[in-house]
This record gives sequence, structure tokens and C-alpha cells, in this order.
Amino acid sequence: MEIILYLSVAVIAIAFVVLVVYLSKTLEALKETMESVSGTLEGLETQMQGITTETALLLQKTNALAEDLQVKSESLNTVVEAVKGVGGSIQKVNTTIDQVTDRVQIAANEHNPKIAQAVQWGNVCIELFNRWKAKKAEREAVEQQEELQEEYLPVPATETRYQRSHS
Repeated sequence: MEIILYLSVAVIAIAFVVLVVYLSKTLEALKETMESVSGTLEGLETQMQGITTETALLLQKTNALAEDLQVKSESLNTVVEAVKGVGGSIQKVNTTIDQVTDRVQIAANEHNPKIAQAVQWGNVCIELFNRWKAKKAEREAVEQQEELQEEYLPVPATETRYQRSHS
């Protein structure tokens, strides 16, 4: 039985040695992995510092743009108010024009017969003027024709052309 006991102790010792060897290999692999993770984390920390710096700059620019936008928005509000005022004025002018148009139309409807009579008299006057012009043109044409005939009539022997033109 003693042999079994020694054999058991030997098997336990061998098992313990195997366990220690494998545990040592596992710890060595874990050490390499941890070193790799540590290097990765250091690189990540450097990148995070760069990102933090860029984020701070971007935040400053964003704040500056927001302030500029606020100022321009306030300026635009002033312009919008002015445009509203102009729109109100234009609306008042349109209302006034509509009222004047309505008054003119009412007055025209009231004086419609008088306007028609004035138009008829105007047409009569134009017709009389045209007739007068036609008669005047006809008279002038006749006078020109008579003058032409007098120029080409034979000159009497006792009278010279010079004497005739000055008489």
C-alpha cells in the first residue's frame, strides 16, 4: 500500500508540474496579450488627446458661428419688421386706390349720358374739321392749278415776262 501511496504522490506531483507548466504558458500568453492591449491603449490615448483638441477647436468655431448667426438673425428681424411696415403701407395704398376707383366709377355711371353727349359733340367737331380741311385742300389745289396755267400762258408782245411777274 505504500507503493500506491508513493505512486499517488508521484502522479500528483507530475500533475502539479504539468499544471504549473501549462499555467506558466498561459500566463506568458496573457502577459503578451496584456502588453499588446497596453500598447493599443497608449495609441488610443494619444488619438483621444488629438480628438479632444480638435473637438475643443470645433466647439469654439461652432460657438462663434452661433453668435454670428444670432447677430445676423437680430438684424434680419429688423429688416422683416421694416418689410412688414412697407407691406402695411402698400395695403393702405391699395385700399385707397380701390376706394378712388369705386368713386370714379360711380361718378362715371352718374354722368354717363353727359359723357355720351360730349363724345357725340366731339365726333361732330372732328367731322366738321375734316370737311373744312378737305375744302381748304381743294381750294389750294385749284389756286395752284390756276397759277400754273397763268405761268404757261403766252406772254403778249407788249409785255415782258419780267414786267408780268412784278405786276
